[in-house]
Amino acid sequence: MAKTMTEQKNVTPSAESLAAAARAAKKGGLPPMHLWNPPFCGDLDMRIARDGTWFYLGTPIGRVELVKLFSTILRRDGDDYFLVTPVEKVGIKVDDAPFVAVDFNRLDDGLVFETNVGDFFTAGPEHPIRVVRDPQTGEPSPYVLVRTNLEALIDRKSFYRLVDEGEEADVDGVRWFGVRSKGAFFAIIPAAELP
Repeated sequence: MAKTMTEQKNVTPSAESLAAAARAAKKGGLPPMHLWNPPFCGDLDMRIARDGTWFYLGTPIGRVELVKLFSTILRRDGDDYFLVTPVEKVGIKVDDAPFVAVDFNRLDDGLVFETNVGDFFTAGPEHPIRVVRDPQTGEPSPYVLVRTNLEALIDRKSFYRLVDEGEEADVDGVRWFGVRSKGAFFAIIPAAELP
């Protein structure tokens, strides 16, 4: 027996239905999610761990192409993360940042980052780097903006390489140690705290 329209609206989409909708919407490049305002369909048992691993129903998603596809329909509204298609919007959990910056290279005056899902972009005014320090331990957590409201946690090896690229500069009368990319300076730590 066919489901009524009300019954169909109360069904949370599956990962398979979201993947099919994402494939249909993708057509070269990122889909135009900023134009989509579908109804919220509930939360999906999907989570992105701090190391960038995507889980569905508690199990890691092993198909890299599927993770890359889902990453193209990921959106952050406020503090919440959603997978969005033209007709549905479902909530997912993100432990820290949805992406991990796994490498970078200096190209002319820019730092070109690569994420765990194959995004490439150059840090600069449109893709700023920020560092958050744990108030108890002082441990730094470095991030870089990938696209609208979506950041990548810069992995440890890349952060150490960034520090090797660092220099000191005055920012609002305070001396900072940081990095430059595309004409912008990104502060990492006050120079007075350097060993």
